[in-house]
Amino acid sequence: MCDDDPLSPRTVRLEKLANGFGFNVRGQVCEGGQLKSINGELYPPLQHVSAVLEGGAAYIAGVRKGDRILAVNRVNVEGATHKRVVELIKSGGDELTLSVVSISRHAAEHLDPSDESSGGSFGGYDYSDKRALPISIPECKLVEHNGDKFVSYSIYLAGREIASHRYSDFVTLHNCLKREFHDFIFPKLPGKWPFQMSEQMLDARRRGLENYLDKVSAVRIIGESEIMQAFLTSDSDDATTNSDIDLRVALPNKTCVTVCVSRSASATVVLQAIANQLNLRGDLLDYFSLYEMLDNPRFERKLEQDELPHPLYIQNYTALSATCLTLRRWLFDPRQEAHLCTDPIVLDLLYQQAVADVESERLRPPSGDLAYELRSLQQACRKQQYLKLARTLPDYGAVRFPPCKCNAKKSGLVSVVLSYNELTLIACDDEGKPEGSQSHSFDWDGMIVAFDVLEEEEAFIFEYVRDSGAASGDKQKKIKTRCIRVFTAHRNYLYACCARVREERNTIVAEPPNLVDPPLMHKDPPATAPTTPSNEHPPAGWVTDDHIKPKSRSNKNEITASMSKSKSLHSKLSSHQNDNGQDSVIHDGDL
Repeated sequence: MCDDDPLSPRTVRLEKLANGFGFNVRGQVCEGGQLKSINGELYPPLQHVSAVLEGGAAYIAGVRKGDRILAVNRVNVEGATHKRVVELIKSGGDELTLSVVSISRHAAEHLDPSDESSGGSFGGYDYSDKRALPISIPECKLVEHNGDKFVSYSIYLAGREIASHRYSDFVTLHNCLKREFHDFIFPKLPGKWPFQMSEQMLDARRRGLENYLDKVSAVRIIGESEIMQAFLTSDSDDATTNSDIDLRVALPNKTCVTVCVSRSASATVVLQAIANQLNLRGDLLDYFSLYEMLDNPRFERKLEQDELPHPLYIQNYTALSATCLTLRRWLFDPRQEAHLCTDPIVLDLLYQQAVADVESERLRPPSGDLAYELRSLQQACRKQQYLKLARTLPDYGAVRFPPCKCNAKKSGLVSVVLSYNELTLIACDDEGKPEGSQSHSFDWDGMIVAFDVLEEEEAFIFEYVRDSGAASGDKQKKIKTRCIRVFTAHRNYLYACCARVREERNTIVAEPPNLVDPPLMHKDPPATAPTTPSNEHPPAGWVTDDHIKPKSRSNKNEITASMSKSKSLHSKLSSHQNDNGQDSVIHDGDL
């Protein structure tokens, strides 16, 4: 960083005066988002300084209007929500440390709509981004609750009821939205009538509320705000908060299953409801999970067990997708998967996912021969043989996380790929595209010592054995380890994946699970090479099952056993430093 460059990132320290810190902050209300260039560097969406009080603490420290905030009190806030940044600022007391990057004065005075409204107000939202949302209020009804009688308006999304509210709730929603998005021109809300209303008047109010909700929720930044999501996922009547609703969940074969669950049902409850519909045995349910399908980039995030799917279902609904929820496997060990395929329902689900991943090019056969054989097995519906061959493909069963920043790379991004055998960091440019074949892999047997999540840094951290001689069991060499921090919004999911792999690797898979003989949906042919269709000929070098051999697994070495007896994981990782007192990193050359 060049100190002489006024547009380079810099750190400023503020001391609160009688009038506070003297600046306003504006920015997005949702976490994450697309990267954007600032002074030639790509950053996630950043909160920015929308106003500075002349002579105030921020002005004295050199903070100016338009400054983008990179960190608050040394906590990285790139891509963070407005609420998160405000909480960090307030938690610092009378002192505040900001890492900011300035933009040109011309850019600060002419911010685009995604940063500041063109009218000069302190708004920081882009209201031009809209979406088609099939939301409606088709009916209203008289409700009696705790001796109080009122008219409740039923809110529907894509033909299914998602919430119900009385008129006063709409007034509260309108006032809250106006305070948060005060530079947006809201449509008129139907007025209040102090006397008893006729049926015609009630219907006119219903249509007015429907028009209001349709126009407001169509603006993406407003429709996805916490205020609107809380309104669409709750009811006026607390007694009906747990009323049943229909959730649609996508299966690997792109069909959907609809389950009727409570509005407040957790992911575990929804998963059990799906298993009941599919007749999936309870002892096999642990190998599947509920995922949220995300776009830009495409990614499936595993829901935590106590997470509520219904708010996600409402928030991410689009006219182009029936649901944002999907069922996928929660398993990394390919040997365990082979044993589970003795159950016909598990076999069908795993086969569907493998076919979908190959067709979407998530899994890419390294040669045309393998692609030809997979197509032949799919046409013959040879599910066991298809999966056996698919398990030999690179990245089968692996989770590839979206590109993010990492202290292992001075510039650009990295993509984390986690599989049963290793954790790999793939070097990417600022736009998230892989930089050639630059990557670094860390084997689970001997290299990766420990891992954890550092919430205060919003990072996933893992420690690995640095010296190959020590890792191979050479007791004459001193054990050297390093820590790598991965700054990802999916840090908790990454941690859960690592914990799952550790658990599976510590489980010896000798025999198939103790299953009651289930009725087979079909009898699989013997495990031999597939029959070649009469009108086709396999290409030269066609791979048969005889060529497919399972990978051997090396025994755990002494270094992993010794490291497992170390002190508390979190305290060890969060305080880990090298001999110079700084976090060790892998430099660009190592990737």
